[in-house]
Amino acid sequence: MTSIFSFFTPKDKAFQPLFEQASSNVLLIAEKLLETVSTKDLDQRRELIKEIERLEHVGDDITHTIFIELSKNFITPFDREDIHSLVSALDDIADYVHATASNIELYNVVVISETMIKLAEILVEMCRDLDKAVRELRSFKNIRVIADACVRINSGENQADYVTNIAIARLFEFEKDAIELIRQKEILQTLEIATDKCEDAANVLESILVKNA
Repeated sequence: MTSIFSFFTPKDKAFQPLFEQASSNVLLIAEKLLETVSTKDLDQRRELIKEIERLEHVGDDITHTIFIELSKNFITPFDREDIHSLVSALDDIADYVHATASNIELYNVVVISETMIKLAEILVEMCRDLDKAVRELRSFKNIRVIADACVRINSGENQADYVTNIAIARLFEFEKDAIELIRQKEILQTLEIATDKCEDAANVLESILVKNA
């Protein structure tokens, strides 16, 4: 009987620690990106980019483990589709942060613009709110934390859009080197997509909140 009851018990003990590992890793990878674009030491920048790559692989492993848990467990803490969407969005954030860092190295970008730093700062704040919200899924005791975090994430994405659009417009107006324009534009857009993925994760959290609070 014990084994039967355990089969039908929501696997919060299995899923929630993995959700928190995923969100914590995303915050860490965003913080490493901010360090990457903030340093003028090229050797340190290369080391940080290697660390971002390592953390992206850690995120992939966590995502894979969660999907395995989904396939094994009949009962889940909340809708399977929401779990899949949330974890996929978190994985996408890490992917685009990794892509940003890789492009900085591949394109041999030496001078980092103030806009890149600003976008990285916005991304860190969004990921910090995302991590706070994910941790509240453990009990749903303070749903206001989740709701407020989602509002701030949505606001951050709007700010990132605005900052990116202005920066790209100025690139086309003032940058005379076509190759440099393409480099800068690619990095800015990849960073902005990372903020879009944060908003995607926040939207899933809002859906979970409506269904379970």
